[in-house]
Amino acid sequence: MTAVTDFAVKLPDGAEKKLADYAGKVLLVVNVASKCGFTPQYTGLEALYRKYKDRGFEILAFPCNQFGAQEPGNAEEIANFCSLTYDVTFPLFGKIEVNGEGADPLYDYLKAAKPGLMGTKAIKWNFTKFLVDREGNPVKRYAPNDTPESLEKDIEKLL
Repeated sequence: MTAVTDFAVKLPDGAEKKLADYAGKVLLVVNVASKCGFTPQYTGLEALYRKYKDRGFEILAFPCNQFGAQEPGNAEEIANFCSLTYDVTFPLFGKIEVNGEGADPLYDYLKAAKPGLMGTKAIKWNFTKFLVDREGNPVKRYAPNDTPESLEKDIEKLL
């Protein structure tokens, strides 16, 4: 696999979604959780999505329960929480693992393409973000404490 758009991922109902459907768009891929100190970032992520979606920007959110069991819900509970609490309209995918033997292949690819500080590949916590250009190439990795607002200039450059 040589681009994010070469992968397929699971939807909340278990059906497969080809990321090729997002070809030609700027993507922000983020592992999310409903009971995390960074959960309020949903507000900033939704603001970015609404501001830039008409210019070819998409946020792909992947619920993950690997960090402090902060995403214990099922697909319906996660969707309801995101919709009712943060009015999230960007796509939420099926719950995944981002580290270890069970890591989703998309995340293995992203981690290899854009390692973290000092070359570490592991995702450190929820709300780690990857910015992907229109060709499906990972451009930059952001730490969980990097706010969605702080990514705006990088997103604009790719749009």
